Amino acid sequence: MMILALAVAIAAFMFLMGIRIVRPTHRGLIERFGKYNRFANPGFNWVLPVVENLYQINITEQMVDAEPQEIITNDNLNAKVDAQVYFKVKATETDVKSTQYNVNNYQWQIVNLARTTLRNIIGTLTLKSANSERGKINAELHKTLCEETASWGLEIVRTELKEIDPPKDVQETMNKVVKAENEKIAAIDYATATETVADGQKRAEIKKAEGIKQARILEAEGESAAIKLVNQAAEEYFVGNAQVLRKLEAVEKCLQNNAKIVIPANTELVNVIGEMAGFLPIKNKEDKQAK
Repeated sequence: MMILALAVAIAAFMFLMGIRIVRPTHRGLIERFGKYNRFANPGFNWVLPVVENLYQINITEQMVDAEPQEIITNDNLNAKVDAQVYFKVKATETDVKSTQYNVNNYQWQIVNLARTTLRNIIGTLTLKSANSERGKINAELHKTLCEETASWGLEIVRTELKEIDPPKDVQETMNKVVKAENEKIAAIDYATATETVADGQKRAEIKKAEGIKQARILEAEGESAAIKLVNQAAEEYFVGNAQVLRKLEAVEKCLQNNAKIVIPANTELVNVIGEMAGFLPIKNKEDKQAK
């Protein structure tokens, strides 16, 4: 009984010692005596203590920094370049095995490969083109890394250039150029705005002049219509007395200014004014005697 109990205790201890739990974010490789034996999926796994070992590999997306480095551009300027590489281990058994058995320390390898690739790419570009073609550099870096790591069981998700910094004196010169360009653009915008305001004022003056012109035309048309009505009235009520009408108009204008006018009593104009006023002119002595 003692031997059986001891055997059961040893078996239970060995069982407990061999329990391995693999998280959903990892996959496992079980080796027996240093040789690959089987693949461990997420959840409960058991290995034979001492004989077998479980190695867990993270399959989530990871990032490595390519670390800043000085790169000589095609125009012989030293640019400080830094980049980041995002990758993840593929979840299949073959790919997980490749990350462990086909490459030594894949993270360190990715960093060095990225640094070498950046030197090759940026070395063919000028500093200005390197800054303006970041998307192209990222695309070439990503393509090269995907090709070189195809047998490593990795997926290169994306690559990002963090910075391409020129030397300090070159940066100051570039800042001055940018400032000058901005001032030029601002001056052009100001001139355009001033021209627009002047254009608006010009159109306003033209509209105003057109309004004055139209008012004068209407006024002239009104005077013309008034003259026409006066002529019609003259033809209707003063037929054969055009001279008398002209005299009346002259008297009307004079009376507006309180002017004193001496009119001969024996003129037709006196008779016309009298009739219009409602009384007859006073006859002189010769007229009375004649009667």
